[in-house]
Amino acid sequence: MPIPEEVLRFWFEETPAAAWFRPGADRDRIVRERFGELAEQALAGRLEAWGETTPDALALLLVLDQFPRQIWRDQARAFAGDTQAQALTLRALEAGWVQAEPAAERRPFWLMPLMHSEDLALQELGLPLFEQHTDPRTVEFARRHRDVIARFGRFPHRNQALGRPSTSEELAFLQQPGSRF
Repeated sequence: MPIPEEVLRFWFEETPAAAWFRPGADRDRIVRERFGELAEQALAGRLEAWGETTPDALALLLVLDQFPRQIWRDQARAFAGDTQAQALTLRALEAGWVQAEPAAERRPFWLMPLMHSEDLALQELGLPLFEQHTDPRTVEFARRHRDVIARFGRFPHRNQALGRPSTSEELAFLQQPGSRF
């Protein structure tokens, strides 16, 4: 079973930043093979001890928030860790871990569960934090995510995976460039 240091090394040292958000079958397969069982353990609540200290908590956030999106891409299970990840992000904020993170490339991942939330209150909480702790490009992504939730109350690009019917307005939106993130 991988340990937190292996997760952090894989994400921040072995993986080029350009690959973090770019879908790809090979990348998804690598994450699934290396970390699929770990993600299952995290989703089952068996890695909660990782959330007690930094940087282990950041590793757990990656396992709950980023890895499921790659392991179970285009499936409902891709979002299975969101609630746990959001709670961990809120705990990290309260503990001051986000504010104390010295590595600029790591800061967005402390906050990413807020960007991935379909709860407008969490989106509104997150946006100023992204402005304070990340770069302008990441802030723009956070703003786009918040705007979609403000408009639709959910991410339309998740509807198919989650078995939700799409409205005609959502279907029209999904035809626009950049609507799927």
